Amino acid sequence: MMIKRLAIIGVGLIGGSLARSIKRAGVCREIVGGGRDEAQLRKALELGVIDRYEIDIAAAVHDADMVVVAVPLGAMEAVFRQIAGHVRPDAIITDVGSAKGSVVDAARAVFGEVPPTFVPGHPIAGTEKSGVEASFTGLFEGRRVILTPLPHTQPEALASVRALWQHTGAEVVEMGVEHHDEVLAATSHLPHLLAYALVDTLVRMDESEEIFRFAAGGFRDFTRIASSDPAMWRDICLANRAAVLSVLERFMADIASLGEAIRAGDSERILSTFDRAKAARDRFCRQENNNP
Repeated sequence: MMIKRLAIIGVGLIGGSLARSIKRAGVCREIVGGGRDEAQLRKALELGVIDRYEIDIAAAVHDADMVVVAVPLGAMEAVFRQIAGHVRPDAIITDVGSAKGSVVDAARAVFGEVPPTFVPGHPIAGTEKSGVEASFTGLFEGRRVILTPLPHTQPEALASVRALWQHTGAEVVEMGVEHHDEVLAATSHLPHLLAYALVDTLVRMDESEEIFRFAAGGFRDFTRIASSDPAMWRDICLANRAAVLSVLERFMADIASLGEAIRAGDSERILSTFDRAKAARDRFCRQENNNP
C-alpha cells in the first residue's frame, strides 16, 4: 500500500504517533497536518512528524487519498462539516474516536448517510500525556486497533485502513459499533471515570495533604490515568453515556455489596470477591504475556 497524500486532522499524541509510524514504514509520500492549533502544527513540522500543515481544514484534506480525523469526540461533527464537499469523493476517511456510536451519528448528521468510504476506527493505545511532543513511533506496536465497519462500508476502504494500522505494528480487529462501545465503556471509560473520581474525593477531604504525602505506589498506579486530558474524557463519557451508565450502575451495586460485607464483618464474601478478582486479573496478564 502506498498513500500519496495522508491528511491527519489533529496532530496530537495519537495523530502524531500515527504520522511517525507511517513515516517509518515508508508507505506515504506526503503527510499533511490540519487543525486549529497552529503552535502544535508548527511543532509537528519542526519535529519532522508531518511534511506540511494547513490551518484551513478544507485545504488540509485537498486531494488527500486518506483522511484520519484524530480530534476529540466533541469536535468530530465540526470537522466533518469542514471537510464535507472538499474531500475527494473516493478519499478514504477514518477516525480514532473512543466511542464509535457518536462518531457514526456525527457523520450521518453531516453527510446525510455515512459515506461508504468512511471506516470508523479506534486504536487501543495512548498515555496520560497529550500533544505532539508526547507522540512516539512505537505507540501502536503490539496494541489492538478496532475497526467498526458498517454494512455498506466499501471493502477496499476497509482493507486500506486495516493496512494503514498494520504498518504501525498494531493488531487490527473488527466488531460492531454498539458492541465496541459496550466493551470500551467497561474496560477503558469506567476505569478513567473511577480514577478521576477517587482523586477528586481524596483531594476534597480535610486531611488531603497528608493523604497524598503518604500515598504509595498502588495509589500512583491506580490513579495514573487521572492525569489524562479532562476535556477529552468528559467528551468520551458524554458521547458513550448509555454504555458508561450501564456499567457504572453495575459497578456501584457491586461496591455497595462489598461495603455491606465489610460492615457485616463477612470475611468470606470479602475474600471471595478478592480471590475472584485476583484470579481474573492474573489470567488476563498471562494472556497478554502470551500474545504480545
